[in-house]
Amino acid sequence: MNASTVPTETLQRPHAWAPESLSGMLERIKECNVLDGTRYIPLHVDRQEVGYICPPFAEKLCKFPDVFNKAELFSGSPEGQHIVQMSPKLVSAEARTAAVGKIMQQFREEGIITGWRDELFPVMAAFGDEPVFLVERAAASRFGIMAYGVHVNGYVELPDGRQEMWIARRSSQKPTWPGLLDHIVAGGQPDGISPAENVQKECGEEAGIPPALASQAVATGVVSYQYSDGEAGLRRDVLFCYDIKLPPDFVPSPQDGEVEAFTRMPVAEVAEIIRTSQDFKPNCNLVIIDFLVRHGYITPEQPKYLQIVEGLRHSLTKL
Repeated sequence: MNASTVPTETLQRPHAWAPESLSGMLERIKECNVLDGTRYIPLHVDRQEVGYICPPFAEKLCKFPDVFNKAELFSGSPEGQHIVQMSPKLVSAEARTAAVGKIMQQFREEGIITGWRDELFPVMAAFGDEPVFLVERAAASRFGIMAYGVHVNGYVELPDGRQEMWIARRSSQKPTWPGLLDHIVAGGQPDGISPAENVQKECGEEAGIPPALASQAVATGVVSYQYSDGEAGLRRDVLFCYDIKLPPDFVPSPQDGEVEAFTRMPVAEVAEIIRTSQDFKPNCNLVIIDFLVRHGYITPEQPKYLQIVEGLRHSLTKL
C-alpha cells in the first residue's frame, strides 16, 4: 500500500506499533539460520581456514589435484577428520584465482554451478584481510566462505514524526527470489572497494540516488546469519547495514532492470508484512528488524526482545 493513498488518520505513530506477538519476527530470523546436519570439510588456503565444503563438492574439487587435495586435519587425527587444501604450489592470490576460475567455468558448463553472476567475491579468513583468492559469486556458498554485502534502509521522516520506508519489488525475471520485496538498495560486497563506496555505487545503479544524497547514508552496524542447504552449500553472510534519510519529495527509479517498482510504505506496515508473511527476500527481514529495534518499534518491554536482538547476529567463526 502506498502511503500517499492512505488517509492520514489511519497511519500509526512511529513508536505506537503494538503487534499481538513478535513470534513472527523470530520466525523470520530462524528462516535465515538453518543448519541441516550436513558435515562440512574445512577449506584451508596458505594455512588459513577460509571456508567449509560439503563432501560431494570436495570430491569434485579434488579431481583437480594441481589445485585442491584432501589432507588430514593434523598429524595423527582420527579417521574422517580431514581438510581440503589448495596446492602450496599456487603461491599468489592471482594464481589461485585463475586456477579456481577455470574449474568454476567447467562446473558452470556441466551445470554444477548455476546462477552465474560474473562477479568475484574475495575469499579471506577475516574481513579486511588480503584475499587468498577470488571466486565467482554464484559459487560462494559451495565454498562456505564468509560473504559480505551492504543493505540500505531508505526512509522518510515526515514533519509530524511519522516514518515511511521505500521498498523495492524485485523483478520477476531475477534468478533468485523473483518478485519478492526488497530494500531500496542492496548488493554483495566485491573486492577492491569499501562498503561505503559500494553503497554509493549501488545507490546509483539500483535506485537512481545521486551521489550527494547517497553520501548521507549512515553505517549502523551488521547482521549475520548461517544457512546450510546440503550440497547447495553453506551461506555464512555478514550484511553491513545503512540508514539513509531521504527527502519527502525524492522518488527512486529502477535503473538496472533488477527492480520492477518502488513503493513508499509506513514503517509499521512494513513491520506487519515481515511479522505475518514471507513476502520479503529473507535476509532483508533481518536488516529491517534491526532498523525496527534501533528506531524503537521493537522495545525491551515486548516479549522475545532479547531473543530477537541476539538472533540478528549469528556467530560465523566456526561450525
